[in-house]
Amino acid sequence: MHGLSRLGNGVNSPSPPSSPRFRHARNKNAAFGGGFPGDSCEVKLQNYAEKLGFMIVSAVYRRRGVLLFAPLLYISGMLLYMGALGFDASGRSGTEAPLGSVYRSPQVFEKLWPLMEAENNGSSNLLTNVWNPKLHQVWKPCIAHTVSQEGFTELPKSNGYLIIEANGGLNQQRLSICDAVAVAGLLNATLVIPIFHLNSVWRDSSKFRDIFDEDFFIYALRNHVKVVRELPEDLLLQFGNNISSIVNLRVKAWSSPTYYLLKVLPKLKELGAVRIAPFSNRLAHSVPPNIQGLRCLCNFEALRFSEPIRMLAAKMVDQMVKKSSKTSGRYVSVHIRFEEDMVAFSCCTYDGGEEEKHEMDIARERSWRGKFRRTGRVIRPGVNRIDGKCPLTPLEVGMMLRGMGFDNYTSLYVAAGKIYKAEKYMTPLKQMFPRLESKDTLATTEELAPFEGHSSRLAALDYTVCLYSEAFVTTQGGNFPHFLVGHRRYLYEGHAKTIKPDKRKLALLFDSPDIRWKDFKSQLQEMLRHSDTKGIELKKPSSSLYTFPMPDCMCKHADVN
Repeated sequence: MHGLSRLGNGVNSPSPPSSPRFRHARNKNAAFGGGFPGDSCEVKLQNYAEKLGFMIVSAVYRRRGVLLFAPLLYISGMLLYMGALGFDASGRSGTEAPLGSVYRSPQVFEKLWPLMEAENNGSSNLLTNVWNPKLHQVWKPCIAHTVSQEGFTELPKSNGYLIIEANGGLNQQRLSICDAVAVAGLLNATLVIPIFHLNSVWRDSSKFRDIFDEDFFIYALRNHVKVVRELPEDLLLQFGNNISSIVNLRVKAWSSPTYYLLKVLPKLKELGAVRIAPFSNRLAHSVPPNIQGLRCLCNFEALRFSEPIRMLAAKMVDQMVKKSSKTSGRYVSVHIRFEEDMVAFSCCTYDGGEEEKHEMDIARERSWRGKFRRTGRVIRPGVNRIDGKCPLTPLEVGMMLRGMGFDNYTSLYVAAGKIYKAEKYMTPLKQMFPRLESKDTLATTEELAPFEGHSSRLAALDYTVCLYSEAFVTTQGGNFPHFLVGHRRYLYEGHAKTIKPDKRKLALLFDSPDIRWKDFKSQLQEMLRHSDTKGIELKKPSSSLYTFPMPDCMCKHADVN
């Protein structure tokens, strides 16, 4: 006789949100789908025209008095249409490009640098009072409240074995693992240690045990979900000793718990084992509390990095603390997404001229094979910049932080892949923050050697150093900051201690060479205050608990026993 599902039958669950590919503009968590959030290169000209026409016709139809102004509306609409789409970001010669559409950060830096230098006195000591304690509530982890198994003295008999394939980079793999634990709990299945797919972008051949502590993972989940390293020999023999022979169920993205109970559970009981590959984003954000609790338990407690990663990361954190003696051991970490692939995917232009354009065209073709040359679509770098979709250069990150009040005594840790034209773009950042460190400066070549060529293991080092920083700066979105922000909320009493800049406002500031230092600082310090205020946010039904662990994984201090 098979064991029952943890929820029994007939569980009502909210409908899953629509697939992120159709809701980039509405869903802030759409970036969980992969490492390159949004498709900012492509502008559908036809859609703008259709929407404009629809708005005018609707207005005329509903209010006859508007007919008197129809010619004026038509002319205004055409001007807006041409203004929104007809400019390029190559410069301001001829037709004046809208403010914020052109990369002129180097000119702004050239003007403001003498004023920044004048404040290089270490008097601000911003890191000791960057967060306003009056704004914060105190939250504590309370996973035990949500994953308690009422009525169970031991795990019920398993309904079969669940095999999933985790794809993507480090944190997309993390997402798949935690969702797999939740699904295994929902179906009362035995989870086989997830298989990692060799991704064409990340190109990391690491196995689960290379990145995460496999023994600890199994131990931490032992009272809630049974986890095994591999299928039993007798069951594997039934499938010809080939896991690929096990039926692969094609589960839609964001599937509800009800779908799993009605469609997956019968197959699991019938066959004894099922596969779901790929598995990324295959479970809805909104699930019952006890299943949500399994996500919390997996992400924040059971998934710890493998011992080699933990040992080196701990050494790097210790060094950052020692190097931050001027700021009481506190340091700032910043995640810079300015790798060649990221710059190419964004379709933004900087100050590299024809050489940069040629390199980006090659990079786009190499990784996406004609995706950005499709008929009827056009690249508009200026539109992307105004809309805040362009990756910040290291120069812009430095200017932003100096404007917020972090001076040259601030210890700065840079988490990044291979920066595009690093020598050119990193030089001004080092000029503004001479106490700058990275993996390559905190660890020796010999220490990093086992991690080279393994992007997920290198990302795990960055993740750990950023996790324990006093302030974390996210600049471009993606899975890395989304998971890190939530993890920091979990560690720091509900407050993310994260600076998330408004990139639309930054585009305006960085395109204003005549701006006064006083005004520049004022706007950036207001941006810092806003990040502090938004540090504590509760999860909405359509949001992910990996970013917003309250109230699913945490309780207010007064509510904790």
